[in-house]
Amino acid sequence: MNLVPISPESPFITMAALIRAHAQHQPQRPALCDDQHELSYAQLDALMDRVAAALQREGVLPGQVIAICALSSVSYAALFLGALRAGVVVAPLAPSSTPDSLRAMLRDAEAQWLFLDKAAQALVPTDMAGLRCVSLDAEAAGLGFEDWLAPEGTPPQAVDITPGAPFNIIYSSGTTGTPKGIVQSHGMRWAHVRRGDAYNYSPDGRTLLATPLYSNTTLVVFFPTLAFGGCVQLMAKFDAARYLQLAEKHGVTHTMLVPVQYQRIMALPQFGDHKLSAFRFKFCTSAPFSAALKADVLARWPGGLVEFYGMTEGGGSCILAAHEHPDKLHTVGRPAEGHDIRLIDEEGREVTDDEAGEVVGHSAGMMTAYHGQPEKTREAEWFDTQGKRFIRTGDVGRFDTDGFLTLIDRRKDMVISGGFNIYPSDLEAQLRGHPAVEDVAVVGVPSQQWGETPVAFVVPRAGAAGEAQDILVWYNQRAGKTQRLADLYFIEELPRSAIGKVLKRELRDRYEADHR
Repeated sequence: MNLVPISPESPFITMAALIRAHAQHQPQRPALCDDQHELSYAQLDALMDRVAAALQREGVLPGQVIAICALSSVSYAALFLGALRAGVVVAPLAPSSTPDSLRAMLRDAEAQWLFLDKAAQALVPTDMAGLRCVSLDAEAAGLGFEDWLAPEGTPPQAVDITPGAPFNIIYSSGTTGTPKGIVQSHGMRWAHVRRGDAYNYSPDGRTLLATPLYSNTTLVVFFPTLAFGGCVQLMAKFDAARYLQLAEKHGVTHTMLVPVQYQRIMALPQFGDHKLSAFRFKFCTSAPFSAALKADVLARWPGGLVEFYGMTEGGGSCILAAHEHPDKLHTVGRPAEGHDIRLIDEEGREVTDDEAGEVVGHSAGMMTAYHGQPEKTREAEWFDTQGKRFIRTGDVGRFDTDGFLTLIDRRKDMVISGGFNIYPSDLEAQLRGHPAVEDVAVVGVPSQQWGETPVAFVVPRAGAAGEAQDILVWYNQRAGKTQRLADLYFIEELPRSAIGKVLKRELRDRYEADHR
């Protein structure tokens, strides 16, 4: 039973207040765990007070931003939550960033404080006047976290936080390489929390997270788990075998994984040796999730499987309860309750029911703006004839007669060759039918004759015989004239982001560099 009742109709409550309530009613129940540390709700609440009081001591005001660049840990999570108690905005940044990218994000966020660990040490810019660093693991440069914290028992000043107040800034570069700061409000996060009752979050639940805390993918499960009084088990780095060990050992009930992680877990020969019967729900988002992989997860892994489709920017989301709709695994589900999803053409007009179009969405959970980039914000918005605001996804999709959305491809990944629109996902699906293909990505590259032309990058299956040219010939014999590949290359591994998205920009850059 949840100590703080939360339903879709519940009035707004801050994360800090929810954790305070759990600390009062279930002080000894575990809240956060990693490989080295565990915090009860009472300990977490006290540590959040020390963080909030320290930020106030340093003059960091509500609405101002701190940055965190580190691997997931109990300290990281407590710092994030403590900053929220002080009304301070958190910008969680990726340790996989380049030094130039990190510098750009810090400047954009106007962050004067950077909390880091050894994973981010080499990225820290030395030319940013006024930037102060705190080491979360005592191995990075800067003041140690324990020394920085306010003394035990120090109460922070109370802060009034409204639903519209900024909660965090998520930097999403996608495949463009240009960081954009997505400002999310407390109200947007509360919208995520309120739907948690449908997924059986509870004080006796335990969520295992192997995706990073700087990713919105992780946070949409992280915060509901704590809001309902459960425990979050954090992995600093994903390892498929270790993941299964932890899931079995701790009786894990919930998880969020990206498709490539599901793929690696399901491929382990020892998968069936692990007892996973405690699972209630498994979630997935962030990248294309093939119907075949969904079917495999449903067949062999206990508990429900739910795919969320949406963007960090918010707008509309679709939800597929795969265990309830096994005949719809090729889709991303129906629009979530209260979410308005529409399809528009190149001119911004709504398409008819049987047509494909760019997906745009409206909901209570939408970004406020791209931080400091009003032009980018305007580019991401679409308004209907009544002035209702939607967020553009850049995805092209089509609704079926049952209201389920099938994604065709990314609009910006579409290849226009000789005046014909070519969707790389169609070509990739055909290529995956070749027995020697383990993974594949198709991108458009410049062509003097056609404007653009598609080429494929293939990860060959281990032990498979044959050359890249053999697969190219096999594919082109089966493809329509307008969908034939200009070339095909073998590659050891497709470049991916930390949450599993294929970085097609890097593949295009690689091709163009090789053909200069």
